[in-house]
Amino acid sequence: MSYRTADSLPPVTLDDVRGAQKMLTGVARVTAMEGSRHLSQLVGAPVHLKCENLQRTGSFKLRGAYVRIAGLLPEERAAGVVAASAGNHAQGVALASSLLGVRSTVFMPKGAPLPKISATQDYGAEVRLHGQVVDETLAAAQEYAAETGAVFIHPFDHPDVIAGQGTVGLEILEQCPEVRTIVVGIGGGGLAAGIAIAVKSLRPDVRIVGVQAAGAAAYPPSLAAGRPVAVENPVTMADGIRVGRPGDVPFRIIGDLVDEVRTVTEDALATALLLCLERAKLVVEPAGASPVAALLSDPGAFEGPVVAVLSGGNVDPVLLQRVLRHGMAAQGRYLAVRLRLTDRPGALATLLGVLSVVDANVLDVSHVRTDPRLGLTEAEVELHLETKGPVHCVEVGQALREAGYTVID
Repeated sequence: MSYRTADSLPPVTLDDVRGAQKMLTGVARVTAMEGSRHLSQLVGAPVHLKCENLQRTGSFKLRGAYVRIAGLLPEERAAGVVAASAGNHAQGVALASSLLGVRSTVFMPKGAPLPKISATQDYGAEVRLHGQVVDETLAAAQEYAAETGAVFIHPFDHPDVIAGQGTVGLEILEQCPEVRTIVVGIGGGGLAAGIAIAVKSLRPDVRIVGVQAAGAAAYPPSLAAGRPVAVENPVTMADGIRVGRPGDVPFRIIGDLVDEVRTVTEDALATALLLCLERAKLVVEPAGASPVAALLSDPGAFEGPVVAVLSGGNVDPVLLQRVLRHGMAAQGRYLAVRLRLTDRPGALATLLGVLSVVDANVLDVSHVRTDPRLGLTEAEVELHLETKGPVHCVEVGQALREAGYTVID
């Protein structure tokens, strides 16, 4: 395959990716490719899920971390490695280092989920908590590298890391040779860049679509400007792709080889995560569900067969609970209402009777009787309800109003 111009030649080649694949034999799993009947019906063409959420350490990150650390010189290995991450990269570096007999130190934000901290330690790394956001953690790790001589392992901005992630692309072509579109989440860009190198070198006809969370979408403005542009204060539940600035190395590759970058909303991410859990029986983190969110948001835009890369499954149980509830609300299956009623014996039981008639399942009730906002004979009730969809939500609200309750929006 010939690239656009001489000065846009990528720093990673197909041979690099193939070399990484050999290096990863017996280390990284060849993850499953699962068909999705629901998404296939929605898109109107076969849709397959590349399950990197089932990879060792729960994400694709082991691939790039292992290739990067395995390529170090003996004196570099002796100095140890250091990384900064809120979760997936941390675990990938920790396990890769342990497998290669290299000492690792991982800096994580103070607010990192406890399961991710524990897993990183269990894989053999020394964990140091520093800063409230990843940028502060990253600075601390780089300072540690300068002071100790440890090699800093970047999560996406290095050719060896990109070559390792590109092995996902080779597996996709082997498992689904008829693929026409690959959809993959983008944070810093290492995974998308690696897949693009592998796939476009062998199958330039395959369309590659990157997906970013709308609140952390640095690639669209960067591609428009022709250079990496930082996004201030990226905000999204998808911490795996919450990166404020594209990496220099993957940016050039993505600009040349990725056909389109789309953005998805938080509602779409939550709905996609819920769909993966309910329909595919797969636990996927919000970042890993971003390709599914793109398919749900605009199903007619993708030529099939489609492969959606589920990049990771390391989701904090607390976040999972919140996201699932948010996803249910987005689908009209969860409804929170506040209303006022007369504060008298049996009033709450009467209210619950109305909800029973319309078949709304009460999950939680909060009953406030003393508040300056309330009249002397008033009480305020907040109800969390399980509902059956948008139409049912409307029916519940209508039934409450017809029963004489004041629903507070």
